[in-house]
Amino acid sequence: MAIQWLLFIGIALVSWLVSHNLQKKFEKYSKIPLPNGMTGREVAEKMLHDNDIYDVQVTSVSGQLTDHYNPSNKTVNLSEGVYASNSIAAAAVAAHECGHAVQHAKAYAPLRMRSALVPIVSFSSQIMTWVILGGILLLHVFPALLLFGIVLFAATTLFSLITLPVEINASQRAVAWLSSAGITNAYTHDKAVDALRSAAYTYVVAALGSLATLVYYILLYMGGRRD
Repeated sequence: MAIQWLLFIGIALVSWLVSHNLQKKFEKYSKIPLPNGMTGREVAEKMLHDNDIYDVQVTSVSGQLTDHYNPSNKTVNLSEGVYASNSIAAAAVAAHECGHAVQHAKAYAPLRMRSALVPIVSFSSQIMTWVILGGILLLHVFPALLLFGIVLFAATTLFSLITLPVEINASQRAVAWLSSAGITNAYTHDKAVDALRSAAYTYVVAALGSLATLVYYILLYMGGRRD
């Protein structure tokens, strides 16, 4: 058990460091303007149109780093600091979210798989914590409850793992387009790449953390079955 706890503490520490590094990078690159002065909204609209996508709306949402693409209503939702900003960070984030819109338009398989899992993960997230807690407390009396909780948690872990190629591919599409469209130049391109790479690390850590937790619950269940 000591090894599992050390693993959890290690992942939590790495997660904090990655998150802290991401905030610092975006704060740094938010102060460097694009040479052409385009805002995040303008970058997003241009990338969509360059990919022959005209049925996706670019909107502004409140919060920081709350940017996301919603395939259900076809909207690229940019946080206030990205939507109206003409910084390198804003361009990178806007292009990344549009990368998801391009994935959707091209029926990118991992994105379709992730979208199909959303209802399952939403249901699992609502009851998973209570089922697992009850399963741990009643492990020696009703082990099937913890097993059910493990199945629910496995769905969220699978979602995290599928998210990795989706996010990495969106960043790759963003980086390629930023360069080919002339949005970034020799001075700004590496900075946009660095910002997106830092963001990708958060998904890697989240997936590893979810996988480690799943393994812990499985070992706990197996140990309870042997007792």
